[in-house]
Amino acid sequence: MLVDLAPGHARLGGSALAQVYGQIGDATPDLDNAETLQAFFAVTRTLHRADELLAYHDRSDGGLAAALCEMMFAGHCGLEIDTAYSTIQKHLLEFIFNEELGVVLQVKADRVEHVLTSYQRAGVSARMIGRVTLDDSLTVKHNGATAIRETRVDLQRAWAETSYRIQQLRDHPECAQQEYEALLDAQDPGLSVALSFPWPAPQQSSSVAGARPRVAILREQGVNGQVEMAAAFVAAGFEAVDVHMSDIISGRTRLTTFHGLVACGGFSYGDVLGAGTGWASAILYHARAREEFEHFFRRSETFSLGVCNGCQMMSQLRELIPGSDFWPQFVRNQSEQFEARFVMVEVLDTPSILLRGMAGSRLPVVVSHGEGRAQFADAEQQRQAHDYIGLRFIEHTGMVTERYPLNPNGSPQGITALTTRDGRCTIMMPHPERCARALNFSWQPPESSSWGDHSPWLQMFVNARHWVV
Repeated sequence: MLVDLAPGHARLGGSALAQVYGQIGDATPDLDNAETLQAFFAVTRTLHRADELLAYHDRSDGGLAAALCEMMFAGHCGLEIDTAYSTIQKHLLEFIFNEELGVVLQVKADRVEHVLTSYQRAGVSARMIGRVTLDDSLTVKHNGATAIRETRVDLQRAWAETSYRIQQLRDHPECAQQEYEALLDAQDPGLSVALSFPWPAPQQSSSVAGARPRVAILREQGVNGQVEMAAAFVAAGFEAVDVHMSDIISGRTRLTTFHGLVACGGFSYGDVLGAGTGWASAILYHARAREEFEHFFRRSETFSLGVCNGCQMMSQLRELIPGSDFWPQFVRNQSEQFEARFVMVEVLDTPSILLRGMAGSRLPVVVSHGEGRAQFADAEQQRQAHDYIGLRFIEHTGMVTERYPLNPNGSPQGITALTTRDGRCTIMMPHPERCARALNFSWQPPESSSWGDHSPWLQMFVNARHWVV
């Protein structure tokens, strides 16, 4: 439905349509009645809180045409629109391209009357303009005839072409091509969750009872992921302790009192190239720090985790970490860009104490890095790593992928997490701590309503708590 905050108007001055025709126009959209906007906000907030609205998009940037297309692109569906429902009966272009204040809403069929009445009682113009269809195309009827009929794929490729051309010149051209070609796949099933373990876990509540083992949440200058990491470990039953590298170097903090050590991510050293290598060097070439870390890694009752910058850092500590000699380095993304995405991974069967019991699961996870591509010294090193690969990037169909952007960094065979031979130390580029809470999922499956406060990624942290005696 269209909620029109400028009923009766279709002013095109300064619009995207006017620019296409090389014009400026005369009359421009305006807020003619501030009380109408206030009433609209109040009703919309009430409807949203009552879960009456399925989707929302403003029309003031590109008009109704842009809003409808963007909603189609996000939902992978079709739309059938009829201008007969509009109060604007002048020209089709005026109806679909005016940028007057207003929004498009999607509501369930059995709630249409309730939503319409809610707006109308508040003096806000709202009316149905069409329906969602399953034919994956946009159809616009005008004066009883079909004026526009375009497939979603064709519209989305046209929409994305300018960005694609710029991306080809600015970034890695092959990655740009792969991302653009992905728009052709009208059968892409999208994100999904398939778990090999029960969630919420029956044992989850017991994991936080009793003594709380200490885990060091390690950070360096510029790291910003320590709060989410600490929250995940606290939720799993740990006492999380903030530890800065300067604490270890100065001797203020000793790692001998900790069961766990976690190197966090987020722009260490301002995220300069090779920041993780610089972080590792602060350990390898400082006698006190080297001794602290080496002793910690060799204690059989300890576990460790490196995420993002922490992953890149720990991959450089192979000489200190038993059973990590086959780990790769992590270098600049193939796309030559910082990648912040929500992508699918599959959990593999490894000795990792963190991923225990999760093998076979497929679920989305946050990635946020500029240097996440796994680079092995040679084919033999990669072969040795085979049984210790904890996570791989996968297509939405479940196949391992090297295709951008589903594999955002270009790692071979989708490799994005590894563990040691005994499973006590795990490194990964994705950020499970940033989606350990259910509300952190930008997309959620229908079954997420039963998850409670935490997502299945918390299982990784619960596993660590169960492992610590």
